[in-house]
Order: sequence, then C-alpha cells, then structure tokens
Amino acid sequence: MQNYLDSVTKQFLYYKSLGDKTIENLSEHQFYFKTNPEANNIANLICHLYGNMKSRWTDFLTTDGEKPDRNRDEEFEENKFTKEELLNSWQSGWQILFDALKQLTENDLQKIIYIRNQGHTVMEAINRQLAHYPYHVGQIVFIGKEIQKSNWKSLSIPKGQSQAYNSEKFGKEKSNTHFTDEYLKKE
Repeated sequence: MQNYLDSVTKQFLYYKSLGDKTIENLSEHQFYFKTNPEANNIANLICHLYGNMKSRWTDFLTTDGEKPDRNRDEEFEENKFTKEELLNSWQSGWQILFDALKQLTENDLQKIIYIRNQGHTVMEAINRQLAHYPYHVGQIVFIGKEIQKSNWKSLSIPKGQSQAYNSEKFGKEKSNTHFTDEYLKKE
C-alpha cells in the first residue's frame, strides 16, 4: 500500500507539472482569457483548485473535507488577481496536498473521512481528487493551448512523433518503473 501512496504522489506531481508548464508562459492578462462567455478562465480554475485543495487536505483525517469557511461559488467569480497572487495560490494548494499525503501511512488508507458528510475511505478520497484535479489541469492546458496557438510546446508526444517515441521505448529493456519517473526526471 505504500506503493499506492508513492504512486498517487507521483501522479499528482505529474499533473501539477503539466499545469506548471502551461501557466509559466502566460502573461497576466492571459489568465483571464475565456473560450466563451460562460467558460471558466485559468484564474478561476486556479482559485477553484486552491480552494478545493485547502478545504480537502487541511486536517484531512480529522475534519470534513468541505470546510465551513470555504466559499466555492466565489472561486468562479470574476476576479482580478495578479499573476504572482495566482501562482502563489497554485503553489500553496499543491503544497497543502503534498504535505497531507506525506503524513499518511498504509494504516490510514482504510480509515473513513467525510466530504460534505459523505463517508469515504482515505483511498477513495484520494482517488476522488486524483480524478478531479487532472480534469481541471486538462482545462488549464486546453486554454493555454488555445492562447498559444502555433507557439504551443507539446507537453507529451508531439504530433507526428509517436513512431519515433515508441521505437525509443521499445528499444529499451523492460523495466518496472512508474510512468512519471522519466517525465519528472527531466524537470
């Protein structure tokens, strides 16, 4: 089960890195670009992720994951934070998550925690967030790609490079490693 905690930590790091690479190249006004009037912008998504991470992972094992002082609706309102403020929220939210994960042990995984009074094992709660955060990081990447257009630098296998990528992978000995090991090592 420790392998599970190590694996989910690496997966969260991987998705954070996709967001990092997208947002590091954006100007302040680009955080507010919308693909349509009803869409969220990157600033909204960062505020939402920070609010969710702070609420879910603070006192993770002892208090409900939806804290009474969280105002979820406010996370999606029009706001005007500076790029520095948004990046601070982004980093802070992830740090709260990683600090909470570091505290967990194999014995914690079957404990029951609550989110809005709904019981989850710790493992179920982690899996819930492991689906939720990449969903929003994917939105951030999509918006970033829309903004960057032809200047976009691929975050995975570039178009037209799949065969070369596979040849390189299959040219190596089989190994038992996490899919993020090689990717995160490059950073």
